[in-house]
Amino acid sequence: MNGRPAEHPGGVTLLEALRSDFALSGPRFGCGQEQCGACHVLLNGESVPSCALPVEAAEGREVTTVEGLTPHPLQAAFEAEQAGQCGFCLSGILVSAAALLRRNPGPDEAAIRAALEPHLCRCGVQNRILRAVRRAVA
Repeated sequence: MNGRPAEHPGGVTLLEALRSDFALSGPRFGCGQEQCGACHVLLNGESVPSCALPVEAAEGREVTTVEGLTPHPLQAAFEAEQAGQCGFCLSGILVSAAALLRRNPGPDEAAIRAALEPHLCRCGVQNRILRAVRRAVA
């Protein structure tokens, strides 16, 4: 987990284990139905929702939360663009953007929009988020 080995007895979702048993507050519970993006984590480098995923499904796989990204150029870019207001959605957006940049270091705006499509931001800072991801690429 975030670069360290971790084991869990199971019986809960990955999100529950991350927040309760590993005390990681980055991934958040939003909808519980894999529809809002607040719970996204990297699982073997791919952005996935963790709110309905059994923790057993992550066994033997690399799990990275937003806490494990530090430091990352995206974080500085998001700060420079003030791309967060309440911040509830940002951890999921950051891990999805990091996954995008890992597989495509020079994405165009269409690729950025596609990668961030599963994420809901209720504060209306989507344009700043797009600018921040483009800034991190530059």
